[in-house]
Amino acid sequence: MAGSEAAWQIARAGVPVILHEMRPVRGTDAHQTDRLAELVCSNSFRADDWTGNAVGLLHAEMRRLGSIIMSAGDAHQVPAGGALAVDRDGFSEAVTARLEAHPLVTIERGEVAGLPPADWDSVVVATGPLTSPALSEAILALTGEGQLSFFDAIAPIVHLESVDMDVAWRQSRYDKEGPGGDAAAYINCPMDKVQYEAFIDALLAGPKSEFKDWEHVPYFDGCLPIEVMAERGRETLRHGPMKPVGLTNAHKPTEKAYAIVQLRQDNALGTLWNMVGFQTKLKHGAQTEIFRMIPGLEKAVFARLGGLHRNTFLNSPRLLDGSLRLKADPRLRFAGQVTGVEGYVESAAVGLLAGRFAAAERLGQTVSPPPATTALGALIGHITGGHLDAGAGSFQPMNINYGLLPPLEPPRHGADGKRLPHKERGRAKKRLMGERALADLDAWLATGSHANAA
Repeated sequence: MAGSEAAWQIARAGVPVILHEMRPVRGTDAHQTDRLAELVCSNSFRADDWTGNAVGLLHAEMRRLGSIIMSAGDAHQVPAGGALAVDRDGFSEAVTARLEAHPLVTIERGEVAGLPPADWDSVVVATGPLTSPALSEAILALTGEGQLSFFDAIAPIVHLESVDMDVAWRQSRYDKEGPGGDAAAYINCPMDKVQYEAFIDALLAGPKSEFKDWEHVPYFDGCLPIEVMAERGRETLRHGPMKPVGLTNAHKPTEKAYAIVQLRQDNALGTLWNMVGFQTKLKHGAQTEIFRMIPGLEKAVFARLGGLHRNTFLNSPRLLDGSLRLKADPRLRFAGQVTGVEGYVESAAVGLLAGRFAAAERLGQTVSPPPATTALGALIGHITGGHLDAGAGSFQPMNINYGLLPPLEPPRHGADGKRLPHKERGRAKKRLMGERALADLDAWLATGSHANAA
């Protein structure tokens, strides 16, 4: 994601770029194809509303900067309520085709083992969550840092025709329409209390993948395996991915479900659906047995079962400067998940900035990061802005969120002069932060103090 975006931004600035991709010469534990920008976990870019969600604001900013990831995502979206979800095959095929067709982009297949050669004087390292061991070891030797890592878990995908729609029903939470206008973008599978308790028991008892001693590292909270959430308390799932609020059983509208499992469309044809929030480290045999306990999925046929892959990231506040260059070797820039951001969109966003920084440097232009009031500026601030405990090794990956942006006082009264309820004040504050961000981004673009990839 980050490498594709960086290459696109560099080429659009008029600078030739060589994109190195080791697949299919060397595969990874998570990828299944040799396409660029392959989605290995969820197919969701999350909420698309810039007025009320930080990642939606990041979407809007990236669109304004000509993001290939956002344009391909928009072109290949599938229904997902208020989220932007994509057909994973169509999306990666589109990104690959556009980069292959660009006259300034050369794609070379094969692994770059270890650090790039010394005569490569401007390099963006966007190796993602599956950085090869040779390169990881070379970076660690260069920086003198210990390796920081965590596990990402992949959710299973179900064939639609195997879902019992006499039990399940189509509805988005609170009937909220998404970018495509669909207010029934999810399939919902209800559980009563007895079914939920039995399901929790099975999750806790099911055999899990075993890790070696050196692999015991913290999970990222935004992508916890379903059974790890269950271990944190029997009610955790009911207040997380299985929460029953905002949904009414179309078959039994007077009955309140105790918990609900949601499926989200995974491809444009609507034939494949992923289990929302059901990332797992359960062994494959246990997955089919346990997940078929879910009402409506008793005869589920799985196109893909869940799994785990290890992510590696740098202690970026210590190691990178304000334009994402490695302090120990400034010819190297880093981008994407390896820098300490989490999520497809965040990874692509850092790739976008790294590409613009690299192009500006090559063209002899002065470059500055986006304002801290923008989502893009907030992300790079998280990475390079001096994390308080970075020296202690406590830097951890993070999704974009409003807490990374400078605070803004929300209005206390509405247009009618009446005092706004707390929830309404929160909504108004988010909208104002979005308006501020987009205005400041436009002003930043107008100054020309950035890579001119127009």
